[in-house]
Amino acid sequence: MASSKPLPNLKDLTIENITTNVHAINAQTSNPRLRYIMERLVTHLHDFARETRLSTDEWMEGVKFLTEVGKMSSDVRQEFILLSDTLGLSLLIDSLSHPKPSTATQGTVLGPFHTHTSPSSTQGATITHDPSGTPLLCLCTVSSTSGQPLKDISIDVWETDSKGVYDVQYASYAGQPNGRGLLRSDDEGRFWFKAIVPVPYRIPDDGPVGKMLHALGRHPWRPSHVHFLLEGEGFETLITALYLRHDPYETSDAVFGVKDSLIVDLQDITPEQREMYGVEGDGPCKVLTYDFVLVTEEETQKLRDDEARKAMEKLGLWGEGWRIVDGLPVPDVD
Repeated sequence: MASSKPLPNLKDLTIENITTNVHAINAQTSNPRLRYIMERLVTHLHDFARETRLSTDEWMEGVKFLTEVGKMSSDVRQEFILLSDTLGLSLLIDSLSHPKPSTATQGTVLGPFHTHTSPSSTQGATITHDPSGTPLLCLCTVSSTSGQPLKDISIDVWETDSKGVYDVQYASYAGQPNGRGLLRSDDEGRFWFKAIVPVPYRIPDDGPVGKMLHALGRHPWRPSHVHFLLEGEGFETLITALYLRHDPYETSDAVFGVKDSLIVDLQDITPEQREMYGVEGDGPCKVLTYDFVLVTEEETQKLRDDEARKAMEKLGLWGEGWRIVDGLPVPDVD
């Protein structure tokens, strides 16, 4: 909703004063958070154009690029998320929005291939139909930062097949999920399932984002990993992934998702584990173990507020006329 303020006079626009004039007209909004975001967005966009002496041809190339990103996006492929991922923006925003204490499991990027079609699975279920992958037994727990086991936590799991392809990437995909499962932790906070050892894979590079990576001399590979999304009442939703140590792309992930605390080592299965968890046969099988730690919504809110205030102080923007609302800096209404 526009404010009732009289419109400012916009005239004699120049390289030097265009930014101030845009701020003046945008300030008509009655939404203080929107006004602040647009003020900073316009400031940085205009400064970028001035600092680089951006040409009309370059600007039109940028418009064309973003248009192609939009055309490539669909219900099963979000090219804009892929663009955000490859620019490191997704991880940055996740870290800002979901701060974690050092005792909690760290989050990472969601990626463009999460769906809401994971089938409900019982403990010990096999989430893959791929016979070519190396079997993987995943033994996990979930607890609070105080060490309390958490029961009835929803755990959404997804990974590629042994070729490094997600189910929805196949032209023949007809809504039948593969490499996906939806489990719940038991009374002792445990959950376990059978999958395959993840493999490195290329992010989709047949579109505009792939062309950007090629122009930058960057590879499109992601290191081997399994995605997890954990949700429980009163707890901050955790979007994360576990990465295999010594993967060839461990230190050059195309979407900047790897964190040291999320790197895991696989072990060979023991005869006792085969019997206990019903792993058939005597062929190769690896075991992944991990203890997930969730933070409460209250813990996260306090961290978000504190970190937002500190960031504003560092920028020299904090002081009278500012407040924090849901972890977001907002200028008080005039």
